[in-house]
Amino acid sequence: GPQDASTCFPLGEAVLRPGLDAEPERSPEEQRVLERKLKKERKKEERQRLREAGLVAQHPPARRSGAELALDYLCGWAQKHKNWRFQKTRQTWLLLHMYDSDKVPDEHFSTLLAYLEGLQGRARELTVQKAEALMRELDEEGSDPPLPGRAQRIRQVLQLLS
Repeated sequence: GPQDASTCFPLGEAVLRPGLDAEPERSPEEQRVLERKLKKERKKEERQRLREAGLVAQHPPARRSGAELALDYLCGWAQKHKNWRFQKTRQTWLLLHMYDSDKVPDEHFSTLLAYLEGLQGRARELTVQKAEALMRELDEEGSDPPLPGRAQRIRQVLQLLS
């Protein structure tokens, strides 16, 4: 008759069940990706359940834009907010967009100049280098720059930091 499973395998050898024990080793990165996928699927299933139960999930509050977060960060710094702490991403955003008056309105630019005074190390060097490069571009463009406001901002940053 059919042999029972224990006699099919020599002792000490694990019985491999497909897809369970036979999983290949994953790198930490692959593991993270997998966990993110699973988390996403669980969330999706949860939403599905809520929908079926007639409880339509409320929309989460809109994610705030980088611009809003960066300008809040700047205002928090200016008001010496007790919760204020240095955040590299916010500073990077500000440094990247500070010559664009659409992204950093004039009323925030003077605050940003004050913030720049405290800029140190590599961030300060790079900011000066970038401002100098932008200034050279403007000089090459000739007498009337297309964005006079931008030119003025570049000059102010250079005067402040160099």
